Amino acid sequence: QVQLVESGGGLVQAGGSLRLSCVASGHTFSSYAMGWFRQAPGKEREFVAGITWSGGSTVYADSVKGRFAISRDNAKNTVYLQMNSLKPDDTAVYYCAADLTPLRVAIFGSDYDYWGQGTQVTVSS
Repeated sequence: QVQLVESGGGLVQAGGSLRLSCVASGHTFSSYAMGWFRQAPGKEREFVAGITWSGGSTVYADSVKGRFAISRDNAKNTVYLQMNSLKPDDTAVYYCAADLTPLRVAIFGSDYDYWGQGTQVTVSS
C-alpha cells in the first residue's frame, strides 16, 4: 500500500508561481513512476505531468508545457510540480498518483495505482 500526501496549493494571482509537493510512504518510492493530474469543477480529470522512477523521462500536457516542471527526490520520497506563469485556467484540485510500472509515464488515470487526496490551486485574474 502506498500513501500519498500533497501540499503546496493555495491562491495565487495570474502570472504567479506555486510549487506542489507530494510525499509518499508505504513502499519503495523509487520503484514507481509518478504523475500529477488535475480536475476543475465540472470537468474531467486530466493529466498534467509525469515522471519515471529515476526522473530520466518526463511527459507534459500541451497546456502546461514550458510553464510547469515535474521533478522528484527519491531520497525524500517526494515528487514536485513547479508551476510558473499560472493562468486562471490552471485552477483545479491537483492530485499526485503513483504507477507501479516504474519505466513508463502513463497519461491515463486508470494506469495509476494510488492517489493522493488532492490540493486546491486557485489562480485569480
